Amino acid sequence: MTEQTKSQRLDVWLWHARFFKTRTLATKICRGGKVRLNGQTIKKASVMIGTEDVITFPQGGETRIARVRALGLRRGPAAEARELYEDLTPPRAPKSASPKIGQRDKGAGRPTKAERRALDKFRDKFGK
Repeated sequence: MTEQTKSQRLDVWLWHARFFKTRTLATKICRGGKVRLNGQTIKKASVMIGTEDVITFPQGGETRIARVRALGLRRGPAAEARELYEDLTPPRAPKSASPKIGQRDKGAGRPTKAERRALDKFRDKFGK
């Protein structure tokens, strides 16, 4: 971007800021209506954004919120990309100590293959 350019396409900025690996992925998220710009849902990747705009979008199972600080000239290194935005995403809640759905305590439920073989060996040795 030159000094006179005050805006940039949304999908290009998301790609430059390294939120998405390819520009195509950034475009798909925008066209899917999953991005909000200053609180309004966006359905076009060609929407022009400027500094101080707030962008909300899904990424990796969480909702990211970023304030545009600068417009990118290129897709540079990660350190350069972090200077393009201010991360407003609230911190994740710590994971609870309770077991997840579908996980069992050790020894609960069906035996593993190794445990089953040990049981069979025990039964063969001491009768059924």
